[in-house]
Amino acid sequence: MTYSLDIRFKPLYEVISSLHAYICKKSHKKLDLTETWPKQARQRFTPELVEILDSLSIDGDWKLTYLLVFLCPNEDAAGFAEWLRGLTAGALYELMSPYGNQFPANMTVFRDRTAKLFELWDKQYFQHIDTALINRLDEDVRIRKQALPSLDPAQFVDETSNGLYFEPVKGLEKLVLMPQYHFQPFNVVHHYGSLTVCHYAARIDMDEDDFLSTHEYRMIRSVAERSRLKILRFLHKGPRSFIEIVRHLELSKGITHDHIAKLRHAGMLTAHFEGETLTVYSLRIGALAQMYGKLMEYIERAE
Repeated sequence: MTYSLDIRFKPLYEVISSLHAYICKKSHKKLDLTETWPKQARQRFTPELVEILDSLSIDGDWKLTYLLVFLCPNEDAAGFAEWLRGLTAGALYELMSPYGNQFPANMTVFRDRTAKLFELWDKQYFQHIDTALINRLDEDVRIRKQALPSLDPAQFVDETSNGLYFEPVKGLEKLVLMPQYHFQPFNVVHHYGSLTVCHYAARIDMDEDDFLSTHEYRMIRSVAERSRLKILRFLHKGPRSFIEIVRHLELSKGITHDHIAKLRHAGMLTAHFEGETLTVYSLRIGALAQMYGKLMEYIERAE
Protein backbone atom coordinates (compact mmCIF):
# COMPACT_ATOMS: atom_id res chain seq x y z
CA MET A 1 0.00 0.00 0.00
CA THR A 2 1.58 3.27 -1.11
CA TYR A 3 -0.83 5.72 0.57
CA SER A 4 -0.88 6.64 4.24
CA LEU A 5 -3.65 5.34 6.47
CA ASP A 6 -5.26 7.11 9.42
CA ILE A 7 -8.25 6.42 11.66
CA ARG A 8 -9.81 9.07 13.86
CA PHE A 9 -12.99 10.21 15.60
CA LYS A 10 -14.49 13.29 17.21
CA PRO A 11 -18.15 14.11 17.94
CA LEU A 12 -18.35 16.44 14.93
CA TYR A 13 -18.04 13.41 12.62
CA GLU A 14 -21.14 11.84 14.13
CA VAL A 15 -22.99 15.16 13.83
CA ILE A 16 -22.64 15.04 10.05
CA SER A 17 -23.47 11.33 10.04
CA SER A 18 -26.75 12.07 11.80
CA LEU A 19 -27.50 14.91 9.39
CA HIS A 20 -26.68 12.67 6.42
CA ALA A 21 -29.01 9.98 7.76
CA TYR A 22 -31.84 12.53 7.96
CA ILE A 23 -31.21 14.23 4.61
CA CYS A 24 -30.77 11.01 2.60
CA LYS A 25 -34.48 10.17 2.47
CA LYS A 26 -34.11 7.24 0.06
CA SER A 27 -32.13 5.39 2.74
CA HIS A 28 -34.56 5.84 5.65
CA LYS A 29 -36.14 2.40 5.31
CA LYS A 30 -32.72 0.74 5.15
CA LEU A 31 -31.10 2.32 8.19
CA ASP A 32 -30.48 0.42 11.41
CA LEU A 33 -32.32 3.28 13.12
CA THR A 34 -36.07 2.78 13.27
CA GLU A 35 -38.11 3.82 10.22
CA THR A 36 -39.88 6.37 12.38
CA TRP A 37 -36.66 8.07 13.53
CA PRO A 38 -36.77 10.94 10.97
CA LYS A 39 -40.41 11.73 11.76
CA GLN A 40 -39.85 11.60 15.51
CA ALA A 41 -36.79 13.85 15.25
CA ARG A 42 -38.62 16.32 13.01
CA GLN A 43 -41.39 16.84 15.58
CA ARG A 44 -39.05 18.81 17.85
CA PHE A 45 -37.47 20.97 15.13
CA THR A 46 -38.25 24.66 14.74
CA PRO A 47 -39.63 25.91 11.41
CA GLU A 48 -36.24 27.52 10.72
CA LEU A 49 -34.39 24.20 10.97
CA VAL A 50 -37.07 22.35 8.99
CA GLU A 51 -36.78 24.89 6.18
CA ILE A 52 -33.00 24.46 5.98
CA LEU A 53 -33.19 20.66 6.12
CA ASP A 54 -35.86 20.51 3.41
CA SER A 55 -33.67 22.61 1.10
CA LEU A 56 -30.73 20.19 1.32
CA SER A 57 -29.86 17.21 -0.85
CA ILE A 58 -26.95 14.81 -1.24
CA ASP A 59 -25.11 16.86 -3.86
CA GLY A 60 -21.82 18.59 -4.54
CA ASP A 61 -22.34 21.18 -1.80
CA TRP A 62 -23.01 18.41 0.71
CA LYS A 63 -19.76 16.69 -0.32
CA LEU A 64 -17.98 19.97 0.38
CA THR A 65 -19.65 20.11 3.79
CA TYR A 66 -18.07 16.73 4.58
CA LEU A 67 -14.71 18.16 3.50
CA LEU A 68 -15.06 21.16 5.81
CA VAL A 69 -16.00 18.87 8.69
CA PHE A 70 -12.80 16.92 8.02
CA LEU A 71 -10.67 20.08 7.84
CA CYS A 72 -12.19 21.74 10.91
CA PRO A 73 -9.78 21.75 13.90
CA ASN A 74 -12.61 21.87 16.45
CA GLU A 75 -14.30 18.89 18.08
CA ASP A 76 -18.03 19.54 18.01
CA ALA A 77 -20.85 21.23 16.09
CA ALA A 78 -20.68 24.47 18.05
CA GLY A 79 -16.95 24.71 17.39
CA PHE A 80 -17.50 23.93 13.72
CA ALA A 81 -20.10 26.71 13.34
CA GLU A 82 -17.84 29.21 15.12
CA TRP A 83 -14.82 28.21 13.00
CA LEU A 84 -16.81 28.43 9.77
CA ARG A 85 -18.20 31.87 10.54
CA GLY A 86 -14.68 33.09 11.21
CA LEU A 87 -13.58 32.30 7.64
CA THR A 88 -14.08 34.72 4.77
CA ALA A 89 -15.30 33.46 1.40
CA GLY A 90 -11.78 33.95 0.06
CA ALA A 91 -10.27 31.95 2.91
CA LEU A 92 -12.72 29.10 2.23
CA TYR A 93 -11.78 29.02 -1.45
CA GLU A 94 -8.12 28.88 -0.47
CA LEU A 95 -8.77 26.16 2.13
CA MET A 96 -10.71 23.90 -0.23
CA SER A 97 -8.80 24.46 -3.48
CA PRO A 98 -6.14 21.76 -2.83
CA TYR A 99 -8.96 19.18 -2.71
CA GLY A 100 -10.72 19.93 -6.00
CA ASN A 101 -12.07 22.65 -8.24
CA GLN A 102 -15.79 22.40 -7.51
CA PHE A 103 -17.19 25.13 -5.26
CA PRO A 104 -20.61 26.39 -4.13
CA ALA A 105 -22.32 28.90 -6.41
CA ASN A 106 -22.23 31.47 -3.60
CA MET A 107 -19.60 30.72 -0.96
CA THR A 108 -20.87 33.29 1.55
CA VAL A 109 -24.44 31.94 1.43
CA PHE A 110 -23.12 28.39 1.67
CA ARG A 111 -20.95 29.27 4.69
CA ASP A 112 -23.73 31.03 6.59
CA ARG A 113 -26.35 28.35 5.87
CA THR A 114 -23.98 25.53 6.85
CA ALA A 115 -23.00 27.22 10.12
CA LYS A 116 -26.66 27.84 10.98
CA LEU A 117 -27.58 24.25 10.08
CA PHE A 118 -24.98 22.70 12.40
CA GLU A 119 -25.79 25.14 15.19
CA LEU A 120 -29.54 24.40 15.07
CA TRP A 121 -29.13 20.65 14.54
CA ASP A 122 -26.78 20.47 17.52
CA LYS A 123 -29.18 22.29 19.84
CA GLN A 124 -32.38 20.60 18.68
CA TYR A 125 -31.14 17.06 18.10
CA PHE A 126 -27.53 16.09 18.70
CA GLN A 127 -27.19 17.40 22.27
CA HIS A 128 -30.05 15.09 23.25
CA ILE A 129 -28.56 11.77 22.05
CA ASP A 130 -27.17 9.20 24.46
CA THR A 131 -23.62 10.24 25.34
CA ALA A 132 -22.72 6.55 25.58
CA LEU A 133 -22.85 6.47 21.78
CA ILE A 134 -19.97 8.95 21.48
CA ASN A 135 -17.97 6.88 23.96
CA ARG A 136 -18.63 3.72 21.94
CA LEU A 137 -17.44 5.34 18.71
CA ASP A 138 -14.35 6.72 20.42
CA GLU A 139 -13.65 3.27 21.87
CA ASP A 140 -14.03 1.68 18.44
CA VAL A 141 -11.24 3.88 17.09
CA ARG A 142 -9.04 3.27 20.13
CA ILE A 143 -9.30 -0.51 19.74
CA ARG A 144 -8.67 -0.39 16.00
CA LYS A 145 -5.65 1.87 16.42
CA GLN A 146 -4.16 -0.69 18.78
CA ALA A 147 -4.72 -3.43 16.18
CA LEU A 148 -3.39 -1.45 13.21
CA PRO A 149 0.35 -2.12 13.68
CA SER A 150 -0.19 -5.89 13.71
CA LEU A 151 -2.37 -6.06 10.58
CA ASP A 152 -1.68 -5.71 6.89
CA PRO A 153 -3.04 -2.25 5.96
CA ALA A 154 -5.36 -3.65 3.27
CA GLN A 155 -6.69 -6.20 5.74
CA PHE A 156 -7.18 -3.47 8.33
CA VAL A 157 -9.21 -1.35 5.90
CA ASP A 158 -11.27 -4.35 4.82
CA GLU A 159 -12.11 -5.39 8.38
CA THR A 160 -12.76 -1.84 9.59
CA SER A 161 -14.97 -0.84 6.67
CA ASN A 162 -16.69 -4.24 6.49
CA GLY A 163 -15.54 -4.90 2.94
CA LEU A 164 -13.83 -2.01 1.13
CA TYR A 165 -10.54 -2.15 -0.75
CA PHE A 166 -8.88 0.98 -2.12
CA GLU A 167 -6.39 0.23 -4.86
CA PRO A 168 -3.13 2.20 -4.34
CA VAL A 169 -3.56 4.11 -7.59
CA LYS A 170 -1.45 7.05 -8.71
CA GLY A 171 -2.62 10.24 -7.02
CA LEU A 172 -4.07 8.65 -3.88
CA GLU A 173 -1.86 9.76 -1.00
CA LYS A 174 -4.02 9.46 2.12
CA LEU A 175 -7.00 7.40 3.31
CA VAL A 176 -8.78 8.43 6.51
CA LEU A 177 -11.32 6.20 8.23
CA MET A 178 -13.93 7.50 10.71
CA PRO A 179 -16.66 5.46 12.45
CA GLN A 180 -20.34 6.38 12.19
CA TYR A 181 -23.51 5.15 13.88
CA HIS A 182 -26.53 7.01 12.49
CA PHE A 183 -25.99 6.02 8.86
CA GLN A 184 -25.43 2.31 9.52
CA PRO A 185 -25.24 -0.05 7.65
CA PHE A 186 -23.88 2.26 4.92
CA ASN A 187 -20.38 3.60 4.42
CA VAL A 188 -19.92 7.13 3.06
CA VAL A 189 -16.85 7.53 0.84
CA HIS A 190 -15.67 10.85 -0.62
CA HIS A 191 -12.65 11.52 -2.81
CA TYR A 192 -10.91 14.91 -2.68
CA GLY A 193 -7.94 14.77 -5.01
CA SER A 194 -5.14 12.90 -3.22
CA LEU A 195 -7.35 12.42 -0.13
CA THR A 196 -10.04 9.76 0.33
CA VAL A 197 -12.30 9.96 3.38
CA CYS A 198 -14.38 6.97 4.47
CA HIS A 199 -17.03 7.21 7.19
CA TYR A 200 -17.53 3.53 7.96
CA ALA A 201 -20.47 1.81 9.65
CA ALA A 202 -19.08 0.91 13.08
CA ARG A 203 -21.65 -1.88 13.55
CA ILE A 204 -22.50 -0.54 16.99
CA ASP A 205 -25.77 -1.78 18.46
CA MET A 206 -27.09 0.47 21.24
CA ASP A 207 -29.94 -1.94 22.05
CA GLU A 208 -28.02 -5.03 23.05
CA ASP A 209 -30.76 -7.01 24.76
CA ASP A 210 -30.37 -10.00 22.44
CA PHE A 211 -27.50 -12.40 21.84
CA LEU A 212 -27.14 -11.56 18.15
CA SER A 213 -26.51 -7.97 17.12
CA THR A 214 -28.35 -6.15 14.34
CA HIS A 215 -25.36 -6.71 12.05
CA GLU A 216 -25.21 -10.42 12.82
CA TYR A 217 -28.89 -10.83 12.02
CA ARG A 218 -28.25 -8.94 8.77
CA MET A 219 -25.45 -11.37 7.87
CA ILE A 220 -27.75 -14.35 8.32
CA ARG A 221 -30.64 -12.76 6.41
CA SER A 222 -28.40 -11.76 3.52
CA VAL A 223 -27.73 -15.34 2.44
CA ALA A 224 -31.33 -16.54 2.79
CA GLU A 225 -32.11 -15.87 -0.89
CA ARG A 226 -31.36 -17.91 -4.01
CA SER A 227 -29.91 -15.13 -6.20
CA ARG A 228 -27.58 -13.93 -3.45
CA LEU A 229 -26.30 -17.46 -2.93
CA LYS A 230 -25.66 -17.62 -6.67
CA ILE A 231 -23.64 -14.39 -6.42
CA LEU A 232 -21.52 -15.84 -3.60
CA ARG A 233 -20.88 -19.03 -5.56
CA PHE A 234 -20.02 -17.02 -8.69
CA LEU A 235 -17.56 -14.83 -6.78
CA HIS A 236 -15.89 -17.89 -5.27
CA LYS A 237 -14.22 -18.29 -8.68
CA GLY A 238 -12.67 -14.82 -8.39
CA PRO A 239 -13.51 -11.09 -8.48
CA ARG A 240 -16.23 -10.07 -10.94
CA SER A 241 -17.58 -6.77 -12.22
CA PHE A 242 -21.16 -5.66 -11.73
CA ILE A 243 -22.00 -6.35 -15.39
CA GLU A 244 -20.55 -9.86 -15.13
CA ILE A 245 -22.77 -10.54 -12.12
CA VAL A 246 -25.82 -9.16 -13.96
CA ARG A 247 -25.17 -11.47 -16.90
CA HIS A 248 -24.60 -14.44 -14.62
CA LEU A 249 -27.87 -13.94 -12.75
CA GLU A 250 -29.81 -12.99 -15.90
CA LEU A 251 -31.69 -10.38 -13.87
CA SER A 252 -32.14 -6.63 -14.34
CA LYS A 253 -29.43 -4.23 -13.20
CA GLY A 254 -31.77 -2.79 -10.55
CA ILE A 255 -32.58 -6.15 -8.96
CA THR A 256 -28.96 -7.27 -9.15
CA HIS A 257 -27.82 -4.03 -7.51
CA ASP A 258 -30.29 -4.59 -4.67
CA HIS A 259 -28.96 -8.12 -4.07
CA ILE A 260 -25.35 -6.89 -4.11
CA ALA A 261 -26.23 -4.04 -1.72
CA LYS A 262 -27.70 -6.45 0.81
CA LEU A 263 -24.61 -8.65 0.63
CA ARG A 264 -22.32 -5.63 0.93
CA HIS A 265 -24.13 -4.25 3.97
CA ALA A 266 -23.82 -7.67 5.58
CA GLY A 267 -20.10 -7.67 4.88
CA MET A 268 -20.20 -10.69 2.58
CA LEU A 269 -18.47 -8.90 -0.30
CA THR A 270 -15.44 -6.70 -0.78
CA ALA A 271 -15.96 -3.72 -3.09
CA HIS A 272 -12.74 -2.79 -4.93
CA PHE A 273 -12.15 0.88 -5.75
CA GLU A 274 -9.66 2.35 -8.19
CA GLY A 275 -9.88 6.04 -7.41
CA GLU A 276 -13.58 6.91 -7.56
CA THR A 277 -14.46 3.88 -9.69
CA LEU A 278 -15.87 0.71 -8.16
CA THR A 279 -14.35 -1.94 -10.42
CA VAL A 280 -15.13 -5.42 -9.09
CA TYR A 281 -16.58 -7.37 -6.17
CA SER A 282 -14.95 -10.30 -4.43
CA LEU A 283 -16.07 -12.82 -1.82
CA ARG A 284 -15.19 -12.30 1.85
CA ILE A 285 -14.64 -15.86 2.99
CA GLY A 286 -13.93 -14.72 6.52
CA ALA A 287 -17.38 -13.14 6.84
CA LEU A 288 -19.04 -16.45 5.97
CA ALA A 289 -16.96 -18.18 8.62
CA GLN A 290 -17.82 -15.46 11.14
CA MET A 291 -21.54 -15.82 10.40
CA TYR A 292 -21.36 -19.59 10.83
CA GLY A 293 -19.50 -19.23 14.12
CA LYS A 294 -22.02 -16.74 15.53
CA LEU A 295 -24.95 -18.88 14.42
CA MET A 296 -23.52 -22.03 16.01
CA GLU A 297 -22.65 -20.10 19.18
CA TYR A 298 -26.26 -18.94 19.38
CA ILE A 299 -27.71 -22.41 18.72
CA GLU A 300 -25.43 -24.08 21.27
CA ARG A 301 -25.94 -21.45 23.95
CA ALA A 302 -27.41 -22.90 27.13
CA GLU A 303 -30.80 -21.46 28.06
